Amino acid sequence: MTLSIYNTLTRRQEEFKTVEPGKVKMYYCGVTVYDYCHLGHARACIVWDVVRRYLQFIGYDVRYIQNFTDIDDKILNRAREEKSTMEAVSERYIQAYFEDMGRLGIKEADEYPRATHTMNGIQRLIHDLETKGFAYPADGDVYYAVRKFDQYGKLSGRKLEDLQAGASERVNVEDPEYQKKKDPFDFALWKAAKPSEPAWESPWGKGRPGWHIECSAMVRDRLGDTIDIHAGGADLIFPHHENEIAQSEAVTGKPLANYWLHNGMVKVDGEKMSKSLGNFTTIRDLLDRGVDPMALRLFVLMAQYRKPIDFTDEAILAATNGWHTIKEGLLFGHQHGEKLGWENIELNNANIDKSEVEKFTNAVDDDFNFPGGLAVIFEIAKELRKQGNIIVHQRKTETPANELLKKWQTLVTLADVLGLTAKPETKTPKQDGISNAEIEELIQKRWEARKAKNFAESDRIRNELLAKGVVLTDTKDGTFWHPEIIPITK
Repeated sequence: MTLSIYNTLTRRQEEFKTVEPGKVKMYYCGVTVYDYCHLGHARACIVWDVVRRYLQFIGYDVRYIQNFTDIDDKILNRAREEKSTMEAVSERYIQAYFEDMGRLGIKEADEYPRATHTMNGIQRLIHDLETKGFAYPADGDVYYAVRKFDQYGKLSGRKLEDLQAGASERVNVEDPEYQKKKDPFDFALWKAAKPSEPAWESPWGKGRPGWHIECSAMVRDRLGDTIDIHAGGADLIFPHHENEIAQSEAVTGKPLANYWLHNGMVKVDGEKMSKSLGNFTTIRDLLDRGVDPMALRLFVLMAQYRKPIDFTDEAILAATNGWHTIKEGLLFGHQHGEKLGWENIELNNANIDKSEVEKFTNAVDDDFNFPGGLAVIFEIAKELRKQGNIIVHQRKTETPANELLKKWQTLVTLADVLGLTAKPETKTPKQDGISNAEIEELIQKRWEARKAKNFAESDRIRNELLAKGVVLTDTKDGTFWHPEIIPITK
């Protein structure tokens, strides 16, 4: 099966074909840096991180660009509240973004352009739009003439006639910006400077860019006229992505992106996440409360990426339990490799199960069906967990060691595609003040007590050994013991 993806632009699933063979140009509309990232950001960043990882896994050379909007009314409002500056606020939350994404295991983009670093490209694009008759100046502002672009609405499916009917009661004719426009649907490309706000010199006077023009300019500057994938949240389809298309394609006459991909929104206990409802949850608050970052990643990937997901206590508990299963499988080689006689546990792509990889890719190739890929991962992890329990309890397994090595390396490889990784925790055996000979002697006494049906004495010996860090496992082949594993305290 070859990769096919749902294209918001055409409203159908299509075979994925790139502009340049073997290469993918991908742009993700990033965050406006005025606050800490929340669950919605987590979902988007995880989804597009894994899309990028998967494209690389199946052989594409991916150039992945993600922007920061670092000039915006929300940023300026935050700066006023804190008696700070736009630059200080932006820088603080950009650094917070990298901290949060690092905890979630998000790979860094190839480049993170910022609006404030793209002023030349922004002004050049506005100038080109003006030259072609798609933009007009108005008292220091510059507006895009929406009706000049006859394909406006092709991404969202919205028609100007319908929008006009719905907006008629919401228009404030007293608004100075409304009075500057030639048409109510026109939107700002450049905004004249306001007192005490940051501003840049331009042919239209001092000012700053509108939101939509930023991304069009960054895509053009960093990736060219036409890219393969433009990604973002479903809430950006209109007006942001619609306006990007209008701006870029009016100048180049070429498609801005061949595939438009959008992730679904996040609800919290069935309601839209908002500060007014008291259900606004930042990534760092959630992780600081003890939610495992990998469990959060798994929660996101267990849902079809285009559908809404509901963050509930039950859902995160299910994801946490699922992560424990996968984690046990991922740690199998570190815990049992030496007992199985593995000489080297370094990953070797030649030693992975190609049939399992094929099942995985057949699933994910169907519009990035990550839940289907996870089903393959879960099956391998469950089998390794089972074999690990057999090794612990019976000290041996009937499954050949080289077969288990292949299963484990396959699991590690496929889980890494989804960004699911686990490292052995720093732990130490607890076995205090008792020799192996003394342990065996107590086990013999316990066996004699059990034979005499003196279960109270049997339990007392078990508890005595446990207090000294020795765990007993009773099987049909006898009683085995091993040191209890406890974390090293710092």
